[in-house]
Amino acid sequence: MIAFLTHNMAPLMFVALVIFLLIGYPVAFSLAAIGIFFGLGGIELGLLHPTLFQALPQRIWAVMSNDTLLAVPFFTFMGLILERSGMAEDLLDTIGQVFGPLRGGLAFAVIFVGALLAATTGVVAASVISMGLISLPIMLRYGYDRRFATGVIAASGTLAQIIPPSLVLIIMADQLGRSVGDMYEGAFIPGLTLAGLYALYALGITLVKPAWAPALPQEARTLREPDGTSGTRSLVVLVLVATAAAIGFAKYKYGPDGPTDEMLVVSTAVGVGVAFAASVINHFAKLGLLSRIAERVTFVLIPPLALIFLVLGTIFLGVATPTEGGAMGASGALAMALARRRLSIKLLKQAMDTTAKLTAFVVFILVGARVFSLTFYGVDGHLWVESLLTNLPGGQLGFLIVTNILIFVLAFFLDFFELSFIVIPLLGPVAEKLGIDLIWLGVLYGVNMQTSFMHPPFGFALFYLRSVAPAKDFTDTLTGRLTARVTTGQIYWGAVPFVLIQIVMVALIISFPGIVTGGIAKKQALDIRNIQIDVPAEEREAPGEPGAADQPGDAGQDSQQEQAEKALERALGGGPEKPAAKKK
Repeated sequence: MIAFLTHNMAPLMFVALVIFLLIGYPVAFSLAAIGIFFGLGGIELGLLHPTLFQALPQRIWAVMSNDTLLAVPFFTFMGLILERSGMAEDLLDTIGQVFGPLRGGLAFAVIFVGALLAATTGVVAASVISMGLISLPIMLRYGYDRRFATGVIAASGTLAQIIPPSLVLIIMADQLGRSVGDMYEGAFIPGLTLAGLYALYALGITLVKPAWAPALPQEARTLREPDGTSGTRSLVVLVLVATAAAIGFAKYKYGPDGPTDEMLVVSTAVGVGVAFAASVINHFAKLGLLSRIAERVTFVLIPPLALIFLVLGTIFLGVATPTEGGAMGASGALAMALARRRLSIKLLKQAMDTTAKLTAFVVFILVGARVFSLTFYGVDGHLWVESLLTNLPGGQLGFLIVTNILIFVLAFFLDFFELSFIVIPLLGPVAEKLGIDLIWLGVLYGVNMQTSFMHPPFGFALFYLRSVAPAKDFTDTLTGRLTARVTTGQIYWGAVPFVLIQIVMVALIISFPGIVTGGIAKKQALDIRNIQIDVPAEEREAPGEPGAADQPGDAGQDSQQEQAEKALERALGGGPEKPAAKKK
């Protein structure tokens, strides 16, 4: 029995953790308890040294002193303030009017606003609840299919999981030992691509099942011109002018080889600035060149886009770290709420209370994970995991298929925080040994973990939507008609197509890695094999000792080594005689 325990301590730890989690014990305490219990058992069996737990305070201190994790409360606070600032209501109302004349227009508006909220709030709960409260009653009022409507809202809300500034990407970068900024750059294009796939599915529904997604009736389109026209012509012209300005700036500033994510954010800011300037001039000069809807769209989009540039633009440009970007985003959210006259002591208290709870939740799980990993690594659990995964058939592809299936299954029972703290630290070293880029891997797993919010019956986004969807038949306040309730089964079935789309996105990232790596700024690498060191003839001899370098013995060898080191310092730009940098 003792021999069995000695040789199988790591698998037993993993099995015990799974059992505790299935029973329903809190994750943080399960991790810590199993780590301590098996650690004491390992010491008793002679597998571990009694001084092992002396490293525990240092590991916990490393968690508390981790500057990267400061971004979590900043972005959480920013999202909670924005949720209550009224920005989502204005966006959904205005964008809904823009897309309203189209069949499925409200669905397109929800996806568009979901992507914008994801890039500003970074919090899934805030996005799903806001859009569920605002859009779902309107979609039900005008005859949208309940499964399609709830699926679009839940899926669009989960875009906050992968579009920066996502909380899961911060945790992923920390656990994989990579830069949060690089993780954001890699995730930007996949996040927008996923939103595009959602819109493509909505378009397919309008073609195959047009009754599921009707256009807004004429009386519901309130943003109209005095002569009764929609005013979309001037909006299209304004969009074309802003797009041309953005493309021109991108070609002038970045060229064909510039970093995609930075180019998109900065160029979009330039295009929006042009549209904003045109709208301001038209409004105050009373030129009458732009319609009501064109001006409304511009003025409503400015605050969230300005906040996106304040956070992501400064990070991508290298002006701020992700932690500093989160602090600026929180300040910007407070300013926006203040400008809208929504800021109050009650709002601040609610936001800070929720932020403190979520941050404590994250830190407790991370502390428990550190206790578990201390013992797990002590009994060579990482070598056991490595031997399991490196021997899979198919090499890198086999590893990716198996681990993504594992994460997909575990996501039925664990949320993304728990997956990030428990599973990712075990998979990262194996992936690096197989030659897989960890930034790319983090984004891939981030997309996969989105399914933890969506797949029935434990998806959190579905619970958020269930909390705001009508559970009983109700009378519509505008039309006075009795409207049927939304059932839990309809919410679950509506989520299934979007879970499949997320799986398709995982397959696309595996098949086309450039979706992720193309957005990361290329860093100039220094190949030490190409360094040439030219030592001048007068430096080959020790000063004051002509010919000393040519004499055999230790003194001559030491002198040559010292001179070579100095020459290497100068070649790399260091040393006391550092040459001036040449302008390229």
